Amino acid sequence: MCFLSEHVRVDAVNPDPATVRRAVDVMRDGGVIAFPTETFYGLGVDPSQDAALHRLFEVKGRDYRNPIPLIISDRTVLTELASDIPDAAVRLMDRFWPGPLTLVFRALPSVSSVITAGLGTVGVRHAGNLLARLLAEGLSGVITATSANSSGFRPCTTGVMARHHLEGKIDLVLDGGTVPGGLPSTVVDVTKDIPAVIRVGVIPAEDISRT
Repeated sequence: MCFLSEHVRVDAVNPDPATVRRAVDVMRDGGVIAFPTETFYGLGVDPSQDAALHRLFEVKGRDYRNPIPLIISDRTVLTELASDIPDAAVRLMDRFWPGPLTLVFRALPSVSSVITAGLGTVGVRHAGNLLARLLAEGLSGVITATSANSSGFRPCTTGVMARHHLEGKIDLVLDGGTVPGGLPSTVVDVTKDIPAVIRVGVIPAEDISRT
């Protein structure tokens, strides 16, 4: 692609509604955006559009065997993604959501196999970042949340970095300045009788076990 990515400043704490609407419109049209989260910058597309999901894989150079995590606008949306919400997951959500915790559930058949990578599970997070939740809300409650980088490269922690790294590959960069970076979200598989930490991140494994 030879176009220039649109670059818009945004206050992630108190985002301008017009900016949110602009980003949602881009995604509804099948576009890809970069946006700040409470950890790194993420890449957002409308997960109901398989063509947009395929473009996301193309932008990242991502292996289709890797599932795509999702951010939801609120917990009620979970019933449209997960076939089962065990008690352990509810306890973890009560303590750590909104926040940097991704829970892996058994996916409903309606969830695209492009998202699940054919594994029958879906990773979901109720982000601690208001902007991310508003973007998800604009797309019927769900947005993709894979990190803003090409596969094999470190995730972006500034809007300028995201634009430099992905210029011409994505449609819009929402520049919310510098995000914390460091560790990604902690990922916990709640499909088993005993939940298992499959990636240690911001939330320590001990805190998961205690909860």
